[in-house]
Amino acid sequence: MTTRILPAAGDPDAARAISSLIGQLPDAEPAAPVPDSTTLLDTLGRLAAESVDELPEVVLVHERIGPVPALDLIREVALRFPAVGVVLLSSDTGPALFSAAMDSGARGLIGLPPSYEELAARVQAAAQWSVGVRRHLGRSADVFTGPGGRVVTVAGAKGGVGTTFAAVQFALAAAAAGRRTALVDMDLQAGDVGSYLDVQFRRSIADLAGIQDISPRVLQDAVYDDRTGLALLLAPADGERGEEVDDRAARHVVGALRSRYELVVIDCGTQVTGANAAAVEMADVAVLVTTPDVVAVRAAKRMVRMWERLQVRKAEDTALVVNRWSKHTEIQPALIEKITKTRVARTPVPAAFKELQAVVDAGRVQDLDNRSTVKQALWTVAGELGLLAAREEPAAAAASLPGGAAGNPGAALAVRAAGPVARLRRGGGDRGAAGPWLRRGREG
Repeated sequence: MTTRILPAAGDPDAARAISSLIGQLPDAEPAAPVPDSTTLLDTLGRLAAESVDELPEVVLVHERIGPVPALDLIREVALRFPAVGVVLLSSDTGPALFSAAMDSGARGLIGLPPSYEELAARVQAAAQWSVGVRRHLGRSADVFTGPGGRVVTVAGAKGGVGTTFAAVQFALAAAAAGRRTALVDMDLQAGDVGSYLDVQFRRSIADLAGIQDISPRVLQDAVYDDRTGLALLLAPADGERGEEVDDRAARHVVGALRSRYELVVIDCGTQVTGANAAAVEMADVAVLVTTPDVVAVRAAKRMVRMWERLQVRKAEDTALVVNRWSKHTEIQPALIEKITKTRVARTPVPAAFKELQAVVDAGRVQDLDNRSTVKQALWTVAGELGLLAAREEPAAAAASLPGGAAGNPGAALAVRAAGPVARLRRGGGDRGAAGPWLRRGREG
């Protein structure tokens, strides 16, 4: 049996040493090393979108991989790609790290510098486990096409552009389409999701911040099951508690939600923090909301450039929604797309606050009339983004939108299917993704 191995090491010397040793293994088919966690997740996501059979049997993760820490990366790979055996390479082989690696989902631990015998044994064990999982799944391309539940983040270019309202409507549209949906308020200091839906709850995302292993029971205690059908994870009532939710806590919370719900919609607010940056990085779809005015468009451009500098999200992998638009607006969506270099949704959201004022002031946006042009536009955008059906084309998913939105030309925004989006370094291209088995998968 040929074993496909994908090493992930940020240190070029370590990558060369690992690749050289892998090349000596019998029946091994190594790929070129990937240099960071974002490239690894993107490579695996691209292969999984083709077929589970295109995934490597074994992934080797070096302890100094970045920007995501090695154990967090292993946890994410194990959750998103359960048919892949992950092995950690570390200079620390003590029982504490071994236990932590196993808890994260690793199939083995190899000491650095690696010996041929230990590498061969651990790779063989991980490969056998991977083959067994795929055999159990039936080796069908339809069995696994993505990371489980999809994560959608909604961020605002600046305050007051309608970020929270858009996030709530996206979640309501998905719930109305029959999807099990969670709505998370990650605007940690000024979250208003509870106010928009007239919900008060004693628990918040801050209560999950210090928990390393979030079990379904613990998660359920923190989530409020709303009568709208949404599962709500609210921001803390005391804004200072938002500091308890760092990037690691955010990854654990989002990972736990992804494993339990079909769709997770996250309101990230307008400020870039470690927590919501981690959420945007993990998201399958990242939405940025702006209004068609000079100040907001400049803020949108500033936001996407910051995401790129932080290696969180590339501009072309960001979906931009234009809110409060009218045909008399000087700055039209096409110009905003050119300025920000994002992909602007074809359906702009009209400026019709009078339709919204009563339900917003009452804190019951779920009661917004189906005839509302704002609601129709936002639900159409939800269809464009592919939020209304797990494996349905956006145009088809929009067929159930209120007001006949299926006929709207905006129902075809090209957003990548479920799976990690490209988040490579600027100018990096598809680095580290070349290998004989990868090329073969593309040619097939």
